Amino acid sequence: MNTITVRQAALSDLETLAPLFDSYRQFYGRASDLPVATAFLSARFNHNESVLFIAHDGDKAVGFTQLYPSFSSVSLARTFVLNDLFVDESARRKGVASKLMSAAVDYASALGAVRVSLSTAITNEAAQTLYQAAGWQRDEQFFIYHFAIPPIEKYTA
Repeated sequence: MNTITVRQAALSDLETLAPLFDSYRQFYGRASDLPVATAFLSARFNHNESVLFIAHDGDKAVGFTQLYPSFSSVSLARTFVLNDLFVDESARRKGVASKLMSAAVDYASALGAVRVSLSTAITNEAAQTLYQAAGWQRDEQFFIYHFAIPPIEKYTA
């Protein structure tokens, strides 16, 4: 029986979300740093800078996604960046990621957004398969460029 539930996270979920967020960062090669991960998420909540959804399998938190608001000047409309999506290894292949993505799209749609965008590593073929199966389309029109700004000090808030 599928007991996966997804809901919008609140600041009261911080202690539950932080270990998942720390695991997400480790998945992408960062060292574990639970206090900094907690501070980062706390700041996003406290400044209303992102929207998080949390997935549970029964009583256990097993995944999350984080949306950052943005706007399209060309479309004159709200957009969102689905920046983070993570499912604990124990809960993979149970539909958790699909439910998290659906919650994010439903949220964005309810606010009148015209698009939700995401990016993933070129080597993350499992994620690409999931996104395409859910109806997401890979951008064939634009290249994405980044300019890396050297850090001045470690993030604390």
